Amino acid sequence: MSAGSLGAPPLEPYHLTAHHQGATPIENALVSVLIPVYNEQPTLRRVVERVASLPLTLEIVVVDDCSSDRTPLIGEELARELSNVRFQRRTRNGGKGAAMRDALRAASGDIVIVQDADLEYDPIEIPRVIAPLVAGQADMVYGTRLHGGGTQRAHLFSHYVGNKFLSLVTRILYNTTLSDLMTGYKAFRTDLVRSFELEESDFRFDPEITAKALRTPGVRVYELPISYFGRTFEEGKKISWRVAPSILWVLVRERIVGITDGQREWGERLRVRLADGAAQA
Repeated sequence: MSAGSLGAPPLEPYHLTAHHQGATPIENALVSVLIPVYNEQPTLRRVVERVASLPLTLEIVVVDDCSSDRTPLIGEELARELSNVRFQRRTRNGGKGAAMRDALRAASGDIVIVQDADLEYDPIEIPRVIAPLVAGQADMVYGTRLHGGGTQRAHLFSHYVGNKFLSLVTRILYNTTLSDLMTGYKAFRTDLVRSFELEESDFRFDPEITAKALRTPGVRVYELPISYFGRTFEEGKKISWRVAPSILWVLVRERIVGITDGQREWGERLRVRLADGAAQA
């Protein structure tokens, strides 16, 4: 068992297939693992060291959202100790979305993936989640907690029901089978997310980035089952069911507003890339 595992055996590797017309693998892919943090003193060192031990070419971008505990000191220590760790600290608390925007601006990889600092998600699964992106078969990949296949700690029923409802709304509004809107494991081609104009600063970042991706012309969406080790509020869980109305509003708003020129241009570049790949196959 890997030293980076939380104790559960890893899921089977994602098996790549050869029938994806025009798929062009990303050679020597650099993976940017983005870790937004707020008062994660107990787990930050462990999660960063586990990510750093993965058999990938990666950079780790840690953005502290003005924590009040020792999180910033630990982040600075890790940046000194590990050459592929970059640490930034915000001067005021802005929320998960604000920290994620900073992390995305700092990322230099071909692929970006979000890693929560609380170890609800085991970094050992990152290579599986990003595999369809590296293979050139996907533009966004979400790790789903709702399709089984991995160890699941029983978590809060209110969160389960709320996420199921919001995911159902996402399916209806965006004509997708995406099952886990609020998953922590979200991975994208970096050029895709750079085409978005992101503005949400709290947990509404999750529906915003999902909706913008789903509305981008031609985007290829994958899901993979993952393990999940959910926390209770006593253990530090931050999001609650009270954010559901604002998340619902973002989903509706993004369905109504138009897409950006950057998204249209990205979709056209994807079309050309796939056509060139199919011609060379």
